[in-house]
Amino acid sequence: MSAVDNSPGMAKSKADRRREQNGWVWYDWANSVFPTSVVTVFGSLYLTAVAAEGARVDVGRNGPNACPADAEGNRDKLHDCDISVLGFDFPAGSLWGYLLALATVIQVLIVPLMGAIADRTRHKKRMLAIFAFGGASATALMALVTGGNWGLGVVLFVLANIGYGTSIAIYYSFIPEIATADERDGLSARGWAFGYLGSGTALLIQLVLVLGGDSIGISEGDAARLAFLISGLWWAGFTLIPLRRLRDQQRPHGEEQGAFVLSGGFRELRDTLRAARAFPLTLAFLGTYLIYTDGIATVANVSAQYGREELKFDQDVLITTILIVQFIAFIGGMLHGVVARRLGAKTTIMLSLTVWVLVVGAAYFVQAGQQLQFYGLAVGIGLVLGGTNALSRSLFSHLIPPGKEAQYYSVYEVGERATSWLGPLLFAAMAQITGSFRPAIISLVIFFLAGLVLLYFVPVRRAIQAAGNPEPSVL
Repeated sequence: MSAVDNSPGMAKSKADRRREQNGWVWYDWANSVFPTSVVTVFGSLYLTAVAAEGARVDVGRNGPNACPADAEGNRDKLHDCDISVLGFDFPAGSLWGYLLALATVIQVLIVPLMGAIADRTRHKKRMLAIFAFGGASATALMALVTGGNWGLGVVLFVLANIGYGTSIAIYYSFIPEIATADERDGLSARGWAFGYLGSGTALLIQLVLVLGGDSIGISEGDAARLAFLISGLWWAGFTLIPLRRLRDQQRPHGEEQGAFVLSGGFRELRDTLRAARAFPLTLAFLGTYLIYTDGIATVANVSAQYGREELKFDQDVLITTILIVQFIAFIGGMLHGVVARRLGAKTTIMLSLTVWVLVVGAAYFVQAGQQLQFYGLAVGIGLVLGGTNALSRSLFSHLIPPGKEAQYYSVYEVGERATSWLGPLLFAAMAQITGSFRPAIISLVIFFLAGLVLLYFVPVRRAIQAAGNPEPSVL
């Protein structure tokens, strides 16, 4: 028998729910500019260039051995020059990889605790504002990173990443509070689709500055710094919309004030982690999600490298492909919401994973220099890129014990990031072993096949009942 829907979302009128939902989706639009523009496009290239410049400055300061020369004695390849952190020397070109790893580790330590505090104090809206504006401010301030001052860039990126990860976990936790069981799939799909539309629009504006900057006297470095400023302002400005619409739903269940809130958060997190063992089916779904989302993230992150190194496309084709994926993902996200209303979230996710298998398999056969084939691949990726994760987000909301939303979504968020090294590792290892990126790209099919099989065996209906939540009418 289905549980009665006593969630906060059910207690509101349809008009009130609609108002909050329409505001909620705008945070997807606001924050998506960070992973797209800052992390994927501009951050890696610009901070690597700044680190390389810092290494060149060190050559003059510390002598000729600070930057190794090639066989001809040249030092033009600045990414091969070493930079130093706490006595640890490494090539400037490796900075971005180490920075992503560092930011992930810090998120794993901080985000679950912040989620516990959000659940305990029930000040989700306030905490969403703090971390969203904090992350946006750090992103905008990255525009001040110039010359060889890569250390400032590292600090600001880590702060921005903390703001992004924490605000995302708190943002997700609003889903059960503003939507009934039957509304969550459509809401999540709409938000995810809206996010891709927003990030695509922002990226298009930024790329116009980069590609056309010379004609108006803007250098490539200036354009990158403007992109950081635009991203921060975009993120902060559009965050105002959900903050005006969303409401804190429940009374706090902790009485701590001031600094004691932190100790209360630790107790809350400890109790939740202990109690999580009582919900093995929820953990089974989470583990399954972490497998196939690693495949999704890896395909998204290595597709440009595959297009450049294996298929020999130039930068213009790769940029066009990124924009195709962003805007098609809007259509794909909305389409997943429509299908889920008829077939249920679990079945739709399984269909989406099947499409992923076909798309990644097709990538193996794309011929070098065939732009139309590559663009067709981008369309296929875009159709399933947002929808798979959107429905996973809404399905997970049904499996969370009431009152623990922010904490479980914190684990959901940091778990996704903590396991995101598996796909790139497999891709890199296969490329090294075979000497080709084609076996490397098709090896990623294993993540989608494993996710498909494991999800089939997860009894989602029993998991919802075990968590004490109402079942959606279609599952």
